[in-house]
Amino acid sequence: MEIFSAPIAAAMQRYSDDEVTPFHTPGHKQGRGAHELLRRLLTAEGLRQEVSLMDELDDLHAPHACIRDAQQLAARLWHADECLFMVNGTTSAIQAMMLGTLRDGDQIIIPRNAHRSVLSGLTLSGAVPIFLPVEFDAASNLPLNVTPETVRRAIELYPASKAVLLVSPNYYGVAADVRKISNIVHAAGMLLLVDEAHGAHLPFSNEVPPSAMEAGADAAALSTHKILGSLTQTSMLMLKCSADVERIKRAASLLQTTSPNQLLLASLDIARLQMQTDGRRLIQRAIDLSRRLRLAVNNLRGLKIFDVKNFSLDPTKVTVNVLGLGLTGHAAEEILRRRHLVQCELSDAANVLFLVTYADCDATISKLIEALSRLPSREPKNFLPPITATDITAASLSPRKIFAAPTETVALANAANRICAEEVTFYPPGIPLILPGEKISAATIDILRREKFSRIIGAHDPTLATVRVLQNFS
Repeated sequence: MEIFSAPIAAAMQRYSDDEVTPFHTPGHKQGRGAHELLRRLLTAEGLRQEVSLMDELDDLHAPHACIRDAQQLAARLWHADECLFMVNGTTSAIQAMMLGTLRDGDQIIIPRNAHRSVLSGLTLSGAVPIFLPVEFDAASNLPLNVTPETVRRAIELYPASKAVLLVSPNYYGVAADVRKISNIVHAAGMLLLVDEAHGAHLPFSNEVPPSAMEAGADAAALSTHKILGSLTQTSMLMLKCSADVERIKRAASLLQTTSPNQLLLASLDIARLQMQTDGRRLIQRAIDLSRRLRLAVNNLRGLKIFDVKNFSLDPTKVTVNVLGLGLTGHAAEEILRRRHLVQCELSDAANVLFLVTYADCDATISKLIEALSRLPSREPKNFLPPITATDITAASLSPRKIFAAPTETVALANAANRICAEEVTFYPPGIPLILPGEKISAATIDILRREKFSRIIGAHDPTLATVRVLQNFS
């Protein structure tokens, strides 16, 4: 390795030099959609402004001036009572709303396909998860969302729970009925928390699902960098007064650096300004472009656009099923990137996901359509693994206790009735078969040994010959 090189900067430069057309985060799409104020910050002039800890630049941990004002403006725009700017991503926003809401031993109802930041939030708070089954689409193996009926049943089974956490919309744009679920949750005296990482743009159009704050959530974590124009790593935590706002603020302060980068904070403020002044037009442009893409792709041989009937869907998340071409999603991603300089957000065994944002234009959409039309065709083949149905389940131990407990690695064949100390998730569909704290059943072992899957997440042993379990606990 050359000591006089900068590997990270060099890798960034190589990607930029490839002139790839991005259909992935961040939402500003390599600066094309960046507000002029943000462009100015990322220059030599902006570097002169990159200072911190000056009184006139305020204090993120005790905002009383410009940061306070910027957060209040954002809260008003996103229909919240309070807003906290987060510089450690939506991960820290989710952790803060959980740590500020839950106490050691509290139960919280969460979907099985929650982001790993939720699991870390459980570890920090000491809460015990009640796992909800997630509906899925049989044709694509894509996770849909949880239903109000499932939430109601979980509350009946675990009435002492303190809160319900939703992921809405999910990675593929599928939203839960947050308004109906909010009514159910609040009637039971619980709080509703929402991982809205993929929904920062929802308040700016009536053609997308309603935002969590508008639908009655008590707290919601937003990744403003994913679809909107703030810098990667920046997020907002929206709060209603029904939540313990002061405790959540203390939790956020525990989780954030005492030296936040002022450029990151400014990018959040500028993203709010951009949506305040032009949000509805910009989001409508993204919706119109995504509809053009959807219509064109559905007319291409072997390709099918993912759509849903019983859930709301954000149209700017365009998922293309490529099984009709005899390709896996992974193969299609590789071909698009290497041959056509088009980069998707992600791929799986059957699908490729593209993010359309306000930074796109007719030219980028045309390039994507042309690239998709040139994908090679092979003999159609079903690469989809089977979906294993799950029910509402409670963890045997809290993730905090599991994190602190001694563990050991055992052969999978000998793991029956042991308490799992790691997550085992098959992707697709991205729904964990087993999570930390759950007891490993003989049926689970049979599935793990029998089925072949495209990708395994969470397990220390990718072959699944062994699994990590708690010592002296069964």
